[in-house]
Amino acid sequence: MMAWPTIVCGVLLVAVGLVGYTQQDPEHVSPTALIPAAIGAVLMLCGALAFSDKLRKHVMHLAAMVGLLGAIGGFMPLQRQLKNSDTFDPLKPSAISGELMILICVVFVGLCVRSFIAARKARQAAARTVTG
Repeated sequence: MMAWPTIVCGVLLVAVGLVGYTQQDPEHVSPTALIPAAIGAVLMLCGALAFSDKLRKHVMHLAAMVGLLGAIGGFMPLQRQLKNSDTFDPLKPSAISGELMILICVVFVGLCVRSFIAARKARQAAARTVTG
């Protein structure tokens, strides 16, 4: 069941967003640093709703889509840094936030895909048992 991993990934993303936001230079505070926290909050909600047998399939597909969007969105601060300067500093706070968001979301989507494949195999095995 993917409810708990979804919640854990959501909590990690909220932490990335909050740390990234609070560690900014007070003169240059950007609300975009909270984007990982917003993605994480959606994942936490999906994880909580996934405990319902009735909602699990749809909510987990939504969570996988949000995770994929989060992984793609994590490249934005990296792309912005490359666009605004000729060099890339992977230790810049915005880059670290983007890198962590990419890592967490890619691992989460991988777990989702593995879970979807296992669920399909289990349904197919159950169908063979019933008809066979």
